[in-house]
Amino acid sequence: MEAFCGSKLSHFWDSNRTLYWDTPDLTECFQMSVLSWIPCIYLWLTFPFYFLYLKKNNKGYIMMSLLNRVKMIFALVLWIVCWTDLFASFHEMHQGTHIAPIFFVTPLVVGMTVLLATFLIQYERLRGVQSSGVLFLFWFLSVLCAIVPFRSKILQISLKNTVEDKLRFTTFYIYFGLIVVQLILSCFNEKPPLFSGVVTDPNPCPESSAGFLSTMTFWWFTSMAIKGYKNPLENKDLWSLNKQDSSEVIVPKLLKEWEVEQDKVQREAQASYSKSPLTTEANHVDKPQAEAEVLLMEKGEAQQPSFLRCLLKVFGPYFLIGSAYKLLQDLITFINPVLLSLLISFIGNQKKGVPSWWGYALAFLMFFCALLQTLILHQHFQYCFVTGMRLRTAIVGAIYRKSLVITNAAKRSSTVGEIVNLMSVDAQRFMDLTTFLNMLWSAPLQIILALYFLWQNLGPSVLAGVAVMILLIPLNAAIAVKTRAFQVEQMQYKDSRIKLMNEILNGIKVLKLYAWENSFKEKVLDIRQKELHVLRKMAYLGAVSTVAWTSAPFLVALTTFAVYVMVDKNNVLDAEKAFVSLALFNILRFPLNMLPQVISSVVQASVSLKRIQHFLSHDELDLDSVDRKNTTAGFAVTVVNGKFSWAKNDPTTLHNINLMVPQGSLLAVVGHVGCGKSSLVSALLGEMEKLEGEISIRGSVAYVPQQAWIQNATLRDNILFGHGYNERKYRSVLDACALTPDLEVLPGGDMTEIGEKGINLSGGQRQRVSLARALYSDSDVYLLDDPLSAVDAHVAKHIFDKVIGPDGALSGKTRILVTHGISFLPQVDNILVIVDGRVSEVGSYQHLLKENGAFAEFLRNYALEDIVEEDESLVALIEEDEESFPEDAMSNHIDMVDSAPSVNEAKRQFIRQISVISTDSENTRKMSIRTRRQSERKHVEPPPEKKREMAEKLIQAETAETGRVKLKVFLEYIKAVGPLLSLFICFLYGCQNAAAVGANIWLSQWTNDARNNNTEASRDMRVGVYAVLGLSQGILVAISSFTLNLGGIGAARNLHSALLENKFHTPQSFFDTTPLGRIINRFSKDIYVIDEVLPSTVLMFLGTFFASLSTVIVIVSSTPIFAVVIVPLALIYFFVQRFYVATSRQLKRLESVSRSPIYSHFSETITGTSVIRAFGRHSAFIQISDMKVDENQKSYYPGIVANRWLGVRIEFIGNCIVLFAALFAVVDRNSLEPGLVGFSVSYALQVTMSLNWMVRMSSDLESNIVAVERVKEYAETETEAPWEVMEKKPPAEWPQTGKVEFHDYSVRYREGLDLVLRNLTLSVKGGEKIGIVGRTGAGKSSMTLCLFRLLEAASGEITIDGVKVSEIGLHDLRSKLTIIPQEPVLFSGSLRMNLDPFDSYSNEEVWKALELSHLKRFVNNNPSKLDLTCTEGGENLSVGQRQLVCLARALLRKTRILILDEATAAIDLETDDLIQSTIRTQFEDCTVFTIAHRLNTIMDYTRLKALILLFSPIEMFFWGFTAFVCSHVLHILAIESSWFSFTSMKITFKI
Repeated sequence: MEAFCGSKLSHFWDSNRTLYWDTPDLTECFQMSVLSWIPCIYLWLTFPFYFLYLKKNNKGYIMMSLLNRVKMIFALVLWIVCWTDLFASFHEMHQGTHIAPIFFVTPLVVGMTVLLATFLIQYERLRGVQSSGVLFLFWFLSVLCAIVPFRSKILQISLKNTVEDKLRFTTFYIYFGLIVVQLILSCFNEKPPLFSGVVTDPNPCPESSAGFLSTMTFWWFTSMAIKGYKNPLENKDLWSLNKQDSSEVIVPKLLKEWEVEQDKVQREAQASYSKSPLTTEANHVDKPQAEAEVLLMEKGEAQQPSFLRCLLKVFGPYFLIGSAYKLLQDLITFINPVLLSLLISFIGNQKKGVPSWWGYALAFLMFFCALLQTLILHQHFQYCFVTGMRLRTAIVGAIYRKSLVITNAAKRSSTVGEIVNLMSVDAQRFMDLTTFLNMLWSAPLQIILALYFLWQNLGPSVLAGVAVMILLIPLNAAIAVKTRAFQVEQMQYKDSRIKLMNEILNGIKVLKLYAWENSFKEKVLDIRQKELHVLRKMAYLGAVSTVAWTSAPFLVALTTFAVYVMVDKNNVLDAEKAFVSLALFNILRFPLNMLPQVISSVVQASVSLKRIQHFLSHDELDLDSVDRKNTTAGFAVTVVNGKFSWAKNDPTTLHNINLMVPQGSLLAVVGHVGCGKSSLVSALLGEMEKLEGEISIRGSVAYVPQQAWIQNATLRDNILFGHGYNERKYRSVLDACALTPDLEVLPGGDMTEIGEKGINLSGGQRQRVSLARALYSDSDVYLLDDPLSAVDAHVAKHIFDKVIGPDGALSGKTRILVTHGISFLPQVDNILVIVDGRVSEVGSYQHLLKENGAFAEFLRNYALEDIVEEDESLVALIEEDEESFPEDAMSNHIDMVDSAPSVNEAKRQFIRQISVISTDSENTRKMSIRTRRQSERKHVEPPPEKKREMAEKLIQAETAETGRVKLKVFLEYIKAVGPLLSLFICFLYGCQNAAAVGANIWLSQWTNDARNNNTEASRDMRVGVYAVLGLSQGILVAISSFTLNLGGIGAARNLHSALLENKFHTPQSFFDTTPLGRIINRFSKDIYVIDEVLPSTVLMFLGTFFASLSTVIVIVSSTPIFAVVIVPLALIYFFVQRFYVATSRQLKRLESVSRSPIYSHFSETITGTSVIRAFGRHSAFIQISDMKVDENQKSYYPGIVANRWLGVRIEFIGNCIVLFAALFAVVDRNSLEPGLVGFSVSYALQVTMSLNWMVRMSSDLESNIVAVERVKEYAETETEAPWEVMEKKPPAEWPQTGKVEFHDYSVRYREGLDLVLRNLTLSVKGGEKIGIVGRTGAGKSSMTLCLFRLLEAASGEITIDGVKVSEIGLHDLRSKLTIIPQEPVLFSGSLRMNLDPFDSYSNEEVWKALELSHLKRFVNNNPSKLDLTCTEGGENLSVGQRQLVCLARALLRKTRILILDEATAAIDLETDDLIQSTIRTQFEDCTVFTIAHRLNTIMDYTRLKALILLFSPIEMFFWGFTAFVCSHVLHILAIESSWFSFTSMKITFKI
């Protein structure tokens, strides 16, 4: 090297000059060679990779800017400066001077490298790079390496007072100035590339345009931290999601890989099947194909497609970048113990003439190492967290897409609750795992490196410590295995609890009406008890695990030190050995802690992986089962030899179906309850398994289900259903579906928001909206599943005439109408009669009558019905009086019945009553409703939309709390844990930290023995006391961890019980205005946080708080001057913490609030999949779901970055503590013992982690305590009256007669709203049968709800047998009344449980009730008998069968008072007749109230109660209504006077 540098320059290396002088320096040769080449080598090594990267990633073209021009000019000047040196060397050589090779090589290398940098500046601009990390590092290294010669040259001048080589001296300082300028310039950003998303986005994420330094330190996030500190963040403050993190990009990638994986498995299965000898045999003998399919299926089950492999392919490469950062950080971690060793030996050897700059250099080196480690570690975390976030997006997207296409069999095995859990809990597990997944390889690496350094330090005695670690591995493994088992068990309980809660909340009204709350509450609490029992077992394990990982480093240290001093008398434990070892043991602590945790996380994630994989592997509906390319001439729908079942292994539901529906014809499908009419429609939609035959449909399909599916959107959006808005078409659809008058009643017209499941519409309105949706879609084929059952006869007639019938809007379209109403059958083209899943007869009405088969017999029996319902003369009477009594006054306008399903009866009233009794100027006009409507009908053009005041939203958006979490919430949690227990836990944590500090103080005293040469005398005592202190810490950790977990479980029990108790006592109105997803979120996510997340957060917070406190105490006690630095550092710490917590907390809240809509939308989608598929709207719904997920990630992503932003800043403070602890130790080195320095600095090295986690945990604590806040919010909502009032308890036999009286009774839905019933006075004698009729909104349902006190009186009272119902308990009242609701609600469980949840009746009584409700044959034919399993919502029974189950409930209860609310709407006429006769005989002596729209159901009743609510001049309406009712009654009397004992007719008018 000397020859290369020449004689002019000194030696290449001079250790004396470099290390031991008071003013150290490097040799000139070293400076000109190594220091000059380092940046060059770096740039040339990185160039090929960076060039390829830029070539592949083109972000667009950046215009030449001033910044770019300045960079170019300076780069060219730099190149000229370098080459000036080169040419100077040539010039000198030319003049005969001997020039060493280095004077040619270095300027050439540096010049070429500067040219390369100049090329990169331009190439980066062309590829759209706004800030270059590669070039920043190059300029940074160049400046760093040039600082040494910069100082060296100045020192030389000061020594020699002259400059020898003026040219090179000048060029160097110009060079230095230029590279400093380039470094500064590289900190600034270029403008975004042309046409990039950043330019068009209104609120782009600044990360995409952040510079290298800003990216490394997360400075770009500061603006949001400041904004969040000043004001609570709102949704509008959030940045747009980066394109690469959005569902649009991520989900298709994963699905593509999943499809590839599925195809691969299928191909392998087919290949193995074709090789199988069984197959060959089967082929020879030509066995049926079914066998082959079974074989294939078995093979398929054996090998499922690997979801894990797909995840690795999609997310692996990005995750690996994070892994590279982790590797770098692991290596840097071990530099600080080496530096600590040098620092302690420096303090111990100060008398040996070591220059003092060593100490300062070591202090600053420790600081810079720690700083570098911080920056690298947080980059690693950023990559891991973003991977986790993308994983969640992909998994939720994949599950949502799958749920739209799974078969009915799959739906049975995966309920809505379970799928929501897959989306929330299981996807979350993957997110949590990605954070620490790298520890799987990093932990062993760190352990190996730590052991290597320990071996260097303490020799073979380290093996004793290794033995302890190896012994701890099986313990941790056992804990992990056990935890996994408990986890699986707990997930099962959790799933079943959420599923049950979902059903309870869906059917809460039924529970209230039947007074069944206690039975279901016990069920939930029973599951909850099992869940908590598992949690307690996990707490025992947790305590053992915590002890294992807290005590592991100590036990390793104890055994190592003890063996070290015992083995050899010459082995002396001095400060350097002890505290360097301790620093290494502390490094060991993290991998030893994390490894078992990561293993258990991997185990949990593997459970989740299997669950998700199982769900994604479910069978999908065969989209090709229905041939949409039908070419059969003249026929729109054809079914040939169709055989269908609901699942592959289920018994066949439809047999040998042959059907040809001519283009443009109307086919009616009729048959008894449960015969397979709805199944036929489902088969045509492709919803059933096609076992045999062919189905083909020509053109697009519109579907109106039996139970209308309504979205939580505006009425208009529900009708448009994604189609464009056409005013004229839209208005004609509204008119045809008799919806125009309803718009007048709704507060926001067609822009009124419809609640979840259409709660603020009546059943009839819902059905008509569903019909309007189909009509507006303008499809080719219409499948109408009994759409007329929920509307009254007149509206049904209107809809049939205007929409379905031969002259309706759909004439010319192909229509298949399932119906129970025989009045329309003469007008249809063909009738299909189904009996027990087979086609019994097909033909026209006349043809079937001539055939004289079962259908003709059925028609003759029920022809009377037809006459009663649709008497021609009545229609004539109404038509004659067209001017004064138009058709819409009683038919278009309204359903005669209140046909909302029982579950939602009260719900739909909310909007109705707001403006039913409207007080606007409209009412004071002289023009009557009638005339106004008449004139509207004469004009075809759409009426001008009224300017409406926006009505209050029914479903209020979920609000996010703002500002700091109130102290009250923490106190609530402490109260739930127990105040004394909470204090005791804090005391235990204090004690365990005291024990730990005590052990280390003792160790520092022990190491000082070596200096005083009295090691042997006190050796045993030193080891003994050290062991006692350490073990006592372990015991205290065990006790505190276990106590804390038990306290947490106690709190979880109390909070869940309070929430559950309150929800069962909450009035019905709460459930009407609150989406179920929001309540379910409290029971699933928030309770999960309180159960599992909160206790561990508190444990971590207390641990880190006491650890940080003890560190500060230790450093101040050893170097008191450190107290001076504490104040400024504490202030910085406090400010960073406040900025972070304010922002992070609000981001967590926003994330929490934006999570609910994902699940609400999902639940809504699941219930409407058949409608969504029929209309071909899956892609639109997928888009909505993706949008909601992205909206949620928009608040989650800044939350991740906030943690990184905090980490970098807090760890900087921690690094400053290391710097000052070391600096003050160097300053005070003459008065300090090495033991004390080691003690102090080793604690300082730990503090960074503690400080960081303390802020993180305090924020997590605030974020997670929000779950307590949310649960408390719903646990303290207003409750209804008590279930039992002991002092007013009615006698057991009450009511004896069933006399019901309303005394001047008024009621409203909520405070501040108008009355729905006004001053109603009515007396019903015991045993009377009362028919209640009236239009929608008249208050028929309200009247029945008042009896049950679901609505409380505004004034007046109701008495039953003289007892005031308002004074007795709700259960005492409700258990003595029975209602058969219109929409039957069943719960998953056995049929017996659905009939008698309290087990109050014997099996004989249950069978008797089933016989009377005509269900006995059906139940008897089922192998399970009374244990027949009802699926979620009773989906495996037809609507009619469910209605019969409700009748059986009523027969079992057999109370004195019975209320029938449209109880037989979904039942065919024959069954209806049987039910009516049952009710007449079985409830002969009971008081019966019936809301009806089939007059035969009330024609033998004692009285007809007509409730009318008016909002126009009385006279006109009165005459209209009287004409209507009286004509009906007169016709009834004329037809069969003996049927009707018309004793009195009472019409009540109240305004």
